[in-house]
Amino acid sequence: MKMISGGDMQAFLKGASSQSVKAQKPSSSSSGGEKKQRAVPWVEKYRPKCVDEVAFQEEVVAVLKKSLEGADLPNLLFYGPPGTGKTSTILAAARELYGPELYRQRVLELNASDERGIQVVREKVKNFAQLTVAGTRPDGKPCPPFKIIILDEADSMTSAAQAALRRTMEKESRTTRFCLICNYVSRIIEPLTSRCSKFRFKPLANDIQRERLLEICEKENLKYSKEGIEALVHVSEGDLRKAITYLQSAARLNSEREITEKIIIEIAGVVPPKVIENVLQICYKGHFEKLELAVKDLIDEGYAGTNILNQLHEVIIEEKLNDKQKSVITEKMAEVDKCLTDGADEYLQLLSLCSVIMQQAIQNT
Repeated sequence: MKMISGGDMQAFLKGASSQSVKAQKPSSSSSGGEKKQRAVPWVEKYRPKCVDEVAFQEEVVAVLKKSLEGADLPNLLFYGPPGTGKTSTILAAARELYGPELYRQRVLELNASDERGIQVVREKVKNFAQLTVAGTRPDGKPCPPFKIIILDEADSMTSAAQAALRRTMEKESRTTRFCLICNYVSRIIEPLTSRCSKFRFKPLANDIQRERLLEICEKENLKYSKEGIEALVHVSEGDLRKAITYLQSAARLNSEREITEKIIIEIAGVVPPKVIENVLQICYKGHFEKLELAVKDLIDEGYAGTNILNQLHEVIIEEKLNDKQKSVITEKMAEVDKCLTDGADEYLQLLSLCSVIMQQAIQNT
């Protein structure tokens, strides 16, 4: 058996290690190539870059445009449903006001994921608010001599933290503007709302949403059907963020095929309209045994009870029942909704609701 000397062993190990380094090198360059082609969520990719690109919120855009032209900016309070452009609007305005270089220094953004207790308001926010700033940008353009503090999802801040903001807002009004963003304005304490200009962001109109979605489809070279886009608009209920996210999911799952209504309904997790129609038809015919099976099938298919309830509500309002019958059914819907929220059994609750629909429908005949 041949013995290997210490020198030979070192040479062998050195050669092996150099080979492994050579083997590793291409992989690092390939990861660099991957980095360049890093996929960005379309919600971020198509976020408005300037105030003019913000859709459907004319009053807010008008006020921010005036401040961009040199007028002073008040403290702002943006409220409204999710996905209507509240955060996008103030971020776009801040970028236009300060330019890319100053943006990081002049804007402090805190949202619900950040620590925002009373101590943070007293220290971080207060210290940032006290800094004074110049009225020109590095590129020579004029910019306002104040900073912007954006408190996103302000309705999740404690009342004590909100109360601590009051004095800071007044004392630092010379150097700082606050923009509070929330879904429910009723959760912001009265002293703060009275210090801000309030703007309500409306759910986006269907035609505006449709226009934006078609624009994205063109830019991404997607195949789509008209019904598919209509289903997207209907399912998202005025929330453009939700619509864009569903569109991206549909595009990734069906890269070659066109985006149809069926695909969107599957991705959104809503109950297909035909299924809801089928349950109602059984109710109108008065077959309780068939109704029992239909409701059991609905639950076994994995549809959420609240989804079924919401869609039944939409359909019942349009049905040819008289007002008294509709009011009895919708009152029952309210009870079922409360029970489902409290954790009741979905099958029993939906069966109870459908039996009330059946009772009222039989009275009609």
